Amino acid sequence: MKKIIFTDKAPSPIGPYSQAVLKGDTLYTSGQIAINPATGELVTDSIQAETEQVMQNMKAVLEAANMTFENVVKTSIFIMNMNDFSAINEVYGSYFNEKTAPARETVQVACLPKNVNVEIAMIAVL
Repeated sequence: MKKIIFTDKAPSPIGPYSQAVLKGDTLYTSGQIAINPATGELVTDSIQAETEQVMQNMKAVLEAANMTFENVVKTSIFIMNMNDFSAINEVYGSYFNEKTAPARETVQVACLPKNVNVEIAMIAVL
């Protein structure tokens, strides 16, 4: 049986999907973008601020499942411009211990929801 994970500390889904699904000991998150859940507004002041909001949204989803970034085993990062990679990576990396960081792929895409610059999804295990 799967358990739907929801928190009001991350943006609510805007379609037929869940913020995350827990199946057994494994959590599968949907991609998060830089929507501030308190205001519903996009955070696009800079790529760093945008990435920080994405990671804060992810933190809230992980916490709703009683997990932390230490539980994350795999991430997928989708970015609009590969030239933003180092700035995104700097913010993203501040949330992980480099020695135990998860596996990851980073892919440049043509378009993301609401024309944001970065979206991140994760898989975590208890």
